[in-house]
Amino acid sequence: MSISTDNFKDALCNWASGVTIVTSRLHDRHYGMTVSSFCSVSIQPPQVLFCANRKSHTASVIHEAKSFTVSMLASEQVSLSELFASDYREDVRFDGLNCSLGVTNCPRIPGALVHLDCSLVQEFESGTHLIYVGLVEATEIHDREPLVFQLRTYKYLSDKRLDQNCVD
Repeated sequence: MSISTDNFKDALCNWASGVTIVTSRLHDRHYGMTVSSFCSVSIQPPQVLFCANRKSHTASVIHEAKSFTVSMLASEQVSLSELFASDYREDVRFDGLNCSLGVTNCPRIPGALVHLDCSLVQEFESGTHLIYVGLVEATEIHDREPLVFQLRTYKYLSDKRLDQNCVD
């Protein structure tokens, strides 16, 4: 017995996740896409994974370049998340962005919360998507609030504790 696609999407949209832009570089051109299916895999060695639609142009570039950078977006980067999620605006995604290059030569999205520069170590096919596993070669961390997505909308965190009666 299988559930419907709509039922599956309705169930999963309840999961809150951070929002990332995964980038790569090939022949001096930048490529990138918004990704919410991202997680850590291993501490030793330090590895992460993300899932990308097979139709994504950026995914095919990562396959060829063998490297990528994950930029965890900060709360004020909603417009970048939407720009990099749009299929029809791929040619202008990096216009006006002053990206630095990480140790893997992939662009880092300016203003992001965290950058993870990765070398591709494994790639799997599963359904409509590809799963990429990367070895984290370098990190850059900034003190910013993360951008979160849940129930098909962006959410914002605050520094206030949920339970004010917590004891340290």
